[in-house]
Amino acid sequence: MLSWDEFDKEDGAETAASTTTATVNDMSLDKLNQVGGNAALEARAVDANDSDAVARAKASLNDLDIQEGLDDLAGTSARVHVGDKQMINARADLNQLVPFKYDWAWQKYLDGCANHWMPQEVNMNADIALWKSNDGLSEDERRIVMRNLGFFSTADSLVANNLVLAVYRLITNPECRQYILRQAFEEAIHTHAYQYCIESLGMDEGEIFNMYHEIPSVAKKASWGLKYTRSISDPKFETGTPETDRQFLRNLIAYYCVLEGIFFYCGFTQILSMGRRNKMTGTAEQFQYILRDESMHLNFGIDVINQIKIENPSLWDAQMKDEATQMILQGTQLEIEYARDTMPRGVLGMNAAMMEDYLKFIANRRLSQIGLKEEYPGTTNPFPWMSEIMDLKKEKNFFETRVIEYQTGGALSWD
Repeated sequence: MLSWDEFDKEDGAETAASTTTATVNDMSLDKLNQVGGNAALEARAVDANDSDAVARAKASLNDLDIQEGLDDLAGTSARVHVGDKQMINARADLNQLVPFKYDWAWQKYLDGCANHWMPQEVNMNADIALWKSNDGLSEDERRIVMRNLGFFSTADSLVANNLVLAVYRLITNPECRQYILRQAFEEAIHTHAYQYCIESLGMDEGEIFNMYHEIPSVAKKASWGLKYTRSISDPKFETGTPETDRQFLRNLIAYYCVLEGIFFYCGFTQILSMGRRNKMTGTAEQFQYILRDESMHLNFGIDVINQIKIENPSLWDAQMKDEATQMILQGTQLEIEYARDTMPRGVLGMNAAMMEDYLKFIANRRLSQIGLKEEYPGTTNPFPWMSEIMDLKKEKNFFETRVIEYQTGGALSWD
């Protein structure tokens, strides 16, 4: 920090300071480290001008045990080798970011930062007018909007809690932790976006936010996800044994492959279809931004799961494969039931039967992405337009071509 007092020094003081600087500049690095260390120790000495409080603060630091603090940090004090930076149960210091072991994790962190957006950037005036008009939306369409805001306002909070209370603590690779921090912030933005939509439209907030335990098709999905995080969110839970490692792997599959990889797809397809029809365009624009974030979350989670499998092949045995398959199939079934509940009759150019085909198509992708056999052979995508928004194969193209619009919250095209 610069001080203007330096300019008031007399010439003699300046000369002395210059001499000292020259002497220090002539020192070797080892000598400089020694002189600096001694200077730091001298600064601890109690000065006659020190108040009693300052003197006591200095004295208390004389008993500070540096090693005790270091022992509280996970990892070791040795230099980090890339090979030690594993996903779970790593020996490396998880506070040392470089050298990277997984460049893809760091790149996802950078991409997430580049694509920052905030809900208030989206104009909701057209949505408000449409929602308040008597004949703007059908009852089916209103029900879809309310059900989806009810589920998603809770779902992203569940994901955020799982990340902050469990996943971040148990993942021991620092560049992956860096991305998880970014993802946790994005989940907060998503919850903010749903709240912003609910508030803008003047909905009954109590009704919307309580759907997760009042509406069965919503409650079942929330309950299914929560059972996979109860044990690992216990501060005493630790990985390091075959069973606890499996438990953590189940959690990652539940949250990345099912909660974010299946449970979001019916609702987002419905809302984005409204946007394509020039209805609820502000809400749909927010959902499109959120889905692009979620595509990155999903892609990251699948990479983490597959890397854990590579580093811990004994975990991925026949029993674990069957469990993972069942989890994805259970999630698909719950989402099919949610689709039937939210679309008891055709609406927005789709119906529950078409949505069921789409969800089976998505389930096949989730299974194959983690190396499992597809369970719904022959299913195809009845909503090809969704690929331009959600398909992970489009992800790289999106970040190369849409980053400016996404950074500024610019209007999205529904063509």
